[in-house]
Amino acid sequence: MKTIVAGLSMSKLPDFEGMAMFAKVAEERSFAAAARAMGVSVATVSRAVSRLEERLGARLFNRTSRRLALTDFGHSLAERATRLYEEAEAAENAVREMSSRPRGLVRLAVPMSFGLRWVAPLLPDFFRAYPGITIDLHLSDAEVDLVGDGFDAALRIAVLPDSSLMARRLCPVSPVVLAAPAYLARHGRPLHPRDLNGHHCLGYAYRRRQDIWRFTNAAGEEESVVPSGPLRVTNADAMVPLLVEGLAIAELPEFMAAEYLADGRLTAILTDWSLPSGGLYFITPSARARPAKVGVLADFFIDRLSEPAWRRPPAGAGKPDEAA
Repeated sequence: MKTIVAGLSMSKLPDFEGMAMFAKVAEERSFAAAARAMGVSVATVSRAVSRLEERLGARLFNRTSRRLALTDFGHSLAERATRLYEEAEAAENAVREMSSRPRGLVRLAVPMSFGLRWVAPLLPDFFRAYPGITIDLHLSDAEVDLVGDGFDAALRIAVLPDSSLMARRLCPVSPVVLAAPAYLARHGRPLHPRDLNGHHCLGYAYRRRQDIWRFTNAAGEEESVVPSGPLRVTNADAMVPLLVEGLAIAELPEFMAAEYLADGRLTAILTDWSLPSGGLYFITPSARARPAKVGVLADFFIDRLSEPAWRRPPAGAGKPDEAA
């Protein structure tokens, strides 16, 4: 029964290809000229017209070795078939234009703290340059599924694993371990990662592989620390008040840490050691047939965020850990 229903359903579907090729032959008055215009073989056009004639139960052309002429039935169909062909061509051209011109909605996922500090301030310039584009900006530190959640693109800060997504690295992003001068004055400065076991350290819930700080130094030594303290967060901004008040130590990405290091409210510690560095990536589900609206957004972020301000330390700044 299912097979019969499927067959009936297919038989009711108009032969759009046959109609289009018939319209082109009627216009050109030649199978060969129509085939050249459509970029297909003469045999393809001939088969399509014959199939349409069989489907309709009537001849559309009178063919001789010298002449091709529409039958009365063909004349009655030609105008409608030509209109159908032209409307389909216009629709295709309109969609192609939309895909090649920067306009429409872009659904963009961005980490919350980064988005508020570094993406939102750039948007006025972007919208002035591309007034035909609108952005649905999703701010969250939770990693989204671009394909499953229907996003066009994302800015992601990570040590990016292998994936089927297409990623363009914009710049490196390094983590910094920080404390307020007041905290260090009261509790002492950790000189080795294992010294952190005796300190109040704040945790971050969305770390890709558990909440563990994995340090290495220039000599190749490694040390892992599980932060233990009074607060664990899903957004790094929630750590800042405790840090500035001198109540804890925390790891912050440099795009957040820069302003607090610059004005002295926080100090970088354990600078002879480093945590795994990641990068800022512009990610899309696929590079194939990427619409213009996503392409210009990618180019905009590449231009503005490949050498961001947080990676340009103020002139005359010394190493943060030089003061005892």
